[in-house]
Amino acid sequence: EAPVGGCAIDKFGKSLPEESLRICRESDSVLLGAVGGPKWDAGEDRPEKALLGLREGLGLYANLRPATIHKALIDACPLKREITGDSLDILIVRELTGGIYFGERGYRQGKFGTEAYDVERYSETEVRRIAKKAFEAAMLRNKNLVSVDKANVLESSRLWRRIVTEMSVDYPEVALSHMYVDNAAMQIVRNPSQF
Repeated sequence: EAPVGGCAIDKFGKSLPEESLRICRESDSVLLGAVGGPKWDAGEDRPEKALLGLREGLGLYANLRPATIHKALIDACPLKREITGDSLDILIVRELTGGIYFGERGYRQGKFGTEAYDVERYSETEVRRIAKKAFEAAMLRNKNLVSVDKANVLESSRLWRRIVTEMSVDYPEVALSHMYVDNAAMQIVRNPSQF
């Protein structure tokens, strides 16, 4: 066991002690429980910072989130059966160590008073490695990949879209499409089969 999050703050004054990270690095696998709670909401070193530190410290850049429905549980699904049909099998591949969670952040005085900011940034390397995971997963599944971004307004998403499109030539069997995140949020509950 290695303390991280709130219990580590209480015991060591920091959410991710170096010793805890060392133990995790030397382990074959890591099972992480809940890290926070209201008790630690006001501090500078919040418990969730440990989660981000573990991602970065262990090189955990890919999160694979399957969404499936088993026949015995179809009626328990909040999505209507006429939407899901007899099954639902989606794999969301999420990048974990770039973007807004790891960008510059802070407070400053702005036009309307104090404002907070979080800078989103992605490097070409970060996009390529997660896109490779997504294309490889698509090859093992239904050969369909929907890349979700906000390329209509964000430069980081335009880079993302350009790189994913470039990489698609290496996976000619995979049908690639792009979708804005706000549309994807609606489409996933209306027509999940397209994913």
